[in-house]
Amino acid sequence: MIDPGKLWVGSIVIETKPAGFQRLVKFWCEALGYVPREPIEDWALLRDPHKSGPNIAIQQAKEGDEVSGPEGRIHLDLYSSDWRGEVQRLPRVGATMVEPERIGRDFVTLSDPDGNFFDVVQAGRFQFGQRSD
Repeated sequence: MIDPGKLWVGSIVIETKPAGFQRLVKFWCEALGYVPREPIEDWALLRDPHKSGPNIAIQQAKEGDEVSGPEGRIHLDLYSSDWRGEVQRLPRVGATMVEPERIGRDFVTLSDPDGNFFDVVQAGRFQFGQRSD
């Protein structure tokens, strides 16, 4: 069992085609009462104003890209207060490294035992489940 607060679902990421982007952002804001963190460009981070639920991230696929690419249409962003420790621990419990740490990125991509991708994101300015600023 991991220590509480070291790894949590920070964002549920939904990928969409460019034509459906604004519609999807509007839908999830209205459905959940979430508010967007500005600015909205080719992706939007929607947050729970009560800070009790995970973020919903709407990610716009590049023109011509398939929406169900290697990360799938929906994937989890797991935020961590011990990013490197979790990235070392998760393969020991069955995850596979897909994209390791790179300069300029605050996340790595792994897959679960069934091949479903997920990102482990360095929590930075995030507290359990929510951005702290």
